[in-house]
Amino acid sequence: MLKTSSPNGSVNIEFIALMASLMAIVALSIDALLPALPDIGNALGVVDVSKNQLLVTMIFLGLGFGQLIFGPLSDSFGRKPIIYTGFMLFVVASIICVTTKSFEIMILGRILQGVGLSAPRTISIAMVRDTYSGDYMAKVMSFVVMIFILVPVVAPTFGQFLITFYDWQSIFYFNLIFGVLVMLWFWKRQPETLPVQSRNNISNKQLIAGTITFFKQKDAVAYTFISGLITGSFMVYLSTSQQIFEHQYDLADLFPYIFASLAIAIGFSTFINSTLVLRFGMKRIAIIAAIAYCVISILYVILFSSGINPDLSVLVMFFGLQFTAIGFLFGNLRSLAMEPLGHIAGIGAALNGFISTIMAVPIANFIGSFVTDSVLPLFIGFSVCGCLSVLLFFTVKNSSIKSPATK
Repeated sequence: MLKTSSPNGSVNIEFIALMASLMAIVALSIDALLPALPDIGNALGVVDVSKNQLLVTMIFLGLGFGQLIFGPLSDSFGRKPIIYTGFMLFVVASIICVTTKSFEIMILGRILQGVGLSAPRTISIAMVRDTYSGDYMAKVMSFVVMIFILVPVVAPTFGQFLITFYDWQSIFYFNLIFGVLVMLWFWKRQPETLPVQSRNNISNKQLIAGTITFFKQKDAVAYTFISGLITGSFMVYLSTSQQIFEHQYDLADLFPYIFASLAIAIGFSTFINSTLVLRFGMKRIAIIAAIAYCVISILYVILFSSGINPDLSVLVMFFGLQFTAIGFLFGNLRSLAMEPLGHIAGIGAALNGFISTIMAVPIANFIGSFVTDSVLPLFIGFSVCGCLSVLLFFTVKNSSIKSPATK
């Protein structure tokens, strides 16, 4: 069994790597599939290529609803058993995806994959909150996200390799193998972080009480809404990136490498965040990043308001700046929302994830429907979501959160 922390508050690297790996199962299931979207659409008789976006956005829908189920269950039965349960559902859903000949059934399988994967995604965050608090929790989350970001760097390239030498079904099989290995590691090395005496008996009364408690924490609700706006706008990029680089720029072969380079921008800023958050505080960094996110996107809209796509190097530069800001937002926003919810970490993580994801999916589907022959609608979406996020930041009371070590 690994120990999560030492007396001086330092974190065990294996704990960080394991939490990141649990979340990486989710990222791999999304990003490795991106190069295969046209092949899957052709195999399942999809005529309108924009419908392939649903293979990405619908897994997020499942993630949103699944968190609402598995989060509260983990508060009652412990973190580890619920992660195992979610993974078994993911296995069943993956079998549905590789055996179906229907696009509609494939969408159903992707939703069920999302429901199953919501367990490791949500509960890994609850396990971090079980163990750490305050800005130190934000530091740990930054390290987790930084390692997690490595998956989008390599996943599309690896997905392209698999479909080149095998077929699109091989991506699902690889995801299953990776997931099984992570589960074995998790079973062997990770202790339960929620002791029996701290568990709550699950009941409608408990769920209602936890929900009421969550919504009484106005800061947590505000940061959850901000997370939904940022995630929604970023999800548009995830679901349309293959379409943008393949159809608008005619760069199908280079897509995995462009995607990887932009993912590195998020990973780099996440790493920088982990070194700065204890010094400057997660709220201050997140506000500055949100303002930058807003300004960068508005600048693009002003410069390219004609709708004519810029040179590839200019587009990649704007994406890189945009995603650098995102790297300073993701971990801090989740930590800010979870900070006052330590006593209901499971329900809190579930509601945080559910609300932000349920906000994000319609935002992504709506904006994505306009990204057909120009990147401009994507940046309009970035700017609107960014400006709303900045406004929400200034509705939160100006209190600094400092809690330097573990619980």
